[in-house]
Amino acid sequence: MMAPPKKSGLLRLWFLALLAISFSASAIVIRDDVDDSKYRVPSSEFSALVDMPGEGHGVLIAPQWVVTAAHAVTWQSEIAQVTIAGVPRDVERLVIHPGYKKPPQNLLDQALATWDWTLFRVLLSSSDDIALLKLAQPVADVSPVAINKSDDEFGQIIKVIGKGATGNGVTGYEFSSSHRTELRRAYNKVTSADGRWLCYMFDKPSDALLLEGGSGSGDSGGPALLQTEKELLLAGVTSWSDPQSIDRTPGRYGQITCNVRLSHYKDWIENIIFKRP
Repeated sequence: MMAPPKKSGLLRLWFLALLAISFSASAIVIRDDVDDSKYRVPSSEFSALVDMPGEGHGVLIAPQWVVTAAHAVTWQSEIAQVTIAGVPRDVERLVIHPGYKKPPQNLLDQALATWDWTLFRVLLSSSDDIALLKLAQPVADVSPVAINKSDDEFGQIIKVIGKGATGNGVTGYEFSSSHRTELRRAYNKVTSADGRWLCYMFDKPSDALLLEGGSGSGDSGGPALLQTEKELLLAGVTSWSDPQSIDRTPGRYGQITCNVRLSHYKDWIENIIFKRP
């Protein structure tokens, strides 16, 4: 689709483009036969959504704590503030999971030269792509969302939310598309859930939910939500996608998106938040 870039300032753009393919789910990519207006929602749809500077998301899970994907924050030199419900909130500290593996430059260079992402994807899938941000002050005007602690995600319907790049399942979207657009939500069915990941596939309309969708660039760290009889639970945060497209275009039907599975990390999260050894 595009020639590999020269080693210049474009390298970061291509790294983010790669993340759009294999380590960052984008905004919401929608069905081609459903009007975009049906996917758009007001900010009040999910007030616990956290906007990272520039792009990427997180979710408020305690009055003073935000969970996100590690790669959504480690590409920036500093996260001094995030935005919740339209209000800037100062960040006190960032906690990256010790099992997070940032891809080395030489592996990225090889993949860009040959377009063989096999080893790159192996590294990403074996990484603990999760981080916590402690806010300087507790949030009093937004209710946190509880994480799902049960390993019952397989086969369930999840709701995904984000403001990243968008397109539809026929055309996908371009790497150069804006990574911060309008807030959208879509639904999908969990097709696999084990260990670090819970994943879903963006199905063609003949097999899809009425408002089925997938992820695109800029929504990394955004929520995958389960609606139970009693409450809305945070099952995962958006991490990486494999487009399953022969022309390397992300966002088309068949794309598989994997989310950090929070039931797998519940002990780590609680140990950090409650300062357990």
